[in-house]
Amino acid sequence: MSTDSSSNARSLQIAEVERISILGSESIVCGFHLVDYIWTDIFTNLAAASAYVLITDTNLAALYADKYKEGFTAAWAHVRPGVAAPRLLVRVLPPGETSKSRATKSEIEDWMLAQKCTRDTLVMALGGGVIGDLVGFVAATFMRGVPFVQVPTSLLAMVDSSIGGKTAVDTPAGKNLVGSFWQPKRIFMDMAVLSTLPPREFSNGMAEVVKTAAIWTAEEFDVLEAGAEDIRAAVLEGQKDGDMAGLTIASRSEAQSLLLRVISASARVKAYVVTHDERESGMRGLLNFGHTIGHAIEAVLSPQVLHGECVAVGCVLEAEVARRMGHLGDVSVARLARCLRAYGLPTAMDDAIIRGLVGEERLRELRPQRLMDVMSVDKKTVGSQKRLVVLKRLGETLEMKPTNIDDSLILEVVSEGVRVNAVADVTQQAVTVVPPGSKSISNRALQLAALGRGTCRIRNLLHSDDTQVMLAALQAMGACSVAWEDDGATLVVTGNGGQLQRPDAELYLGNAGTAARFLSTTVNLIDARDGSSVLTGNARMKLRPSGPLVDALRANGCGIEYLEREGSLPLRVQHTGRGFPGGHIQLAASISSQYVSSILLCAPYAQEPVRLELVGGKVISQL
Repeated sequence: MSTDSSSNARSLQIAEVERISILGSESIVCGFHLVDYIWTDIFTNLAAASAYVLITDTNLAALYADKYKEGFTAAWAHVRPGVAAPRLLVRVLPPGETSKSRATKSEIEDWMLAQKCTRDTLVMALGGGVIGDLVGFVAATFMRGVPFVQVPTSLLAMVDSSIGGKTAVDTPAGKNLVGSFWQPKRIFMDMAVLSTLPPREFSNGMAEVVKTAAIWTAEEFDVLEAGAEDIRAAVLEGQKDGDMAGLTIASRSEAQSLLLRVISASARVKAYVVTHDERESGMRGLLNFGHTIGHAIEAVLSPQVLHGECVAVGCVLEAEVARRMGHLGDVSVARLARCLRAYGLPTAMDDAIIRGLVGEERLRELRPQRLMDVMSVDKKTVGSQKRLVVLKRLGETLEMKPTNIDDSLILEVVSEGVRVNAVADVTQQAVTVVPPGSKSISNRALQLAALGRGTCRIRNLLHSDDTQVMLAALQAMGACSVAWEDDGATLVVTGNGGQLQRPDAELYLGNAGTAARFLSTTVNLIDARDGSSVLTGNARMKLRPSGPLVDALRANGCGIEYLEREGSLPLRVQHTGRGFPGGHIQLAASISSQYVSSILLCAPYAQEPVRLELVGGKVISQL
């Protein structure tokens, strides 16, 4: 809408806005084309200042400095007609993380003192997270604290760093280690500026948006998961309907309305959390999901890899911590990774995106122990434990605060591989296993019990054709004996310690694909110096692929031949007394986890220790 209170001044374009409450004040303002609104609101509703200091960087100054200067003059003429305007001082800094330093902070303070700024100065940060963090710290300490206004210009700054009053500079020891809490009087989020963002900066900001939904709102996560292309278009193409489109509610396009919804939803969550825990004594720590590991990655690979890119990888790895603790399901980890990838973000430390940014040599600097060392000086560390946000499900956390996690589990997750050692002899111990209702996991439990030595009771076994086929095949090879207890509710498996014999007939598996994958390796354990065993199935089974696993076993020295169709059952396994050779085995990274488990389940009985390497792309298996 336009206002004109003076015939000598141009009309003001006052935007219709959405306000968000934080710490008892509706100080977060969202809308489009806010320059006139910003100055009018400051002059009308904030304490009068003798000087207004606008600090930005060279990139943004070229785009917006003149517009903010002209808006300052026009708004003052409307709000205080006939009154001499206060000073507007503009300081332009080099762009980038290197400006976020103690040296730059001192330079700004010395400049402000030279300009005779006093305690009634208002400081405005126009820029992304670097400008906001740095200028906020200046405001927090100059004259023991002066009023401060945030005008974030990047998506990342809008949904993350501008909200909550955290200000800081970086040091050689790490990011944000010297700073203060200093709440801005206003946070003006002008969505119109986002259409100038490069696509990579859009992705950078979306990492925080996805993170917030993952810890707080399942419904918003669903929106982000389903609407990646629409949201991308809303951010990067949102201003194509006209120069002032979106100024009023009536003039907003559907894309602009979606953009406002996504950003305001994320901002509301952070505002709520900050309101209830301003100084990060508990709940506010939830906003650090993905940041403990992410910041460690960033410390090693910055500035080539952006904050949001590091946080995206951190989110997936910290979700994996939750999965290994038994709190988060495989599907949730996969959905989170898939959603992040939909916004052009990396999801692993060796992701092709990161590899392309830093190269192989630099990527090798992401050594697990180096990451642990960086995390040890993180503000979120408590003694020998790290504080991580543990997801219970997408949209909900285990606790309303970060959880203390042992270093050993984090080290395991950030490591490329894990050494598995044999345990002490437990043949005299009774073991009870309760697998979830899954044929894949039930078959794993059956094979582990059969190959072990001693008695294992399995409850909650999924009764399916696959498990019946697996049980019959294991008995046919003499791997175990079985009995039932509790009226059939408990299967008692007595294993023979991996001592298998050649079956009297072909092992017919029907269409039991899970059993076929596991048994393709198991048959090689048969202790016989001659003869062969055949794995076969019905017509459908003979069309199902098993080539990647069988070819890997053949390359390892197993005597397996295809009897009909290359890459599928039936298979003939020749017995030469060598068993399962072991050693270095390579599998394609893109294959099913059942292929991986097939080898790992038999690895303790190999002639040599097994070193399993997943090659040729991103690992998708969840073991």
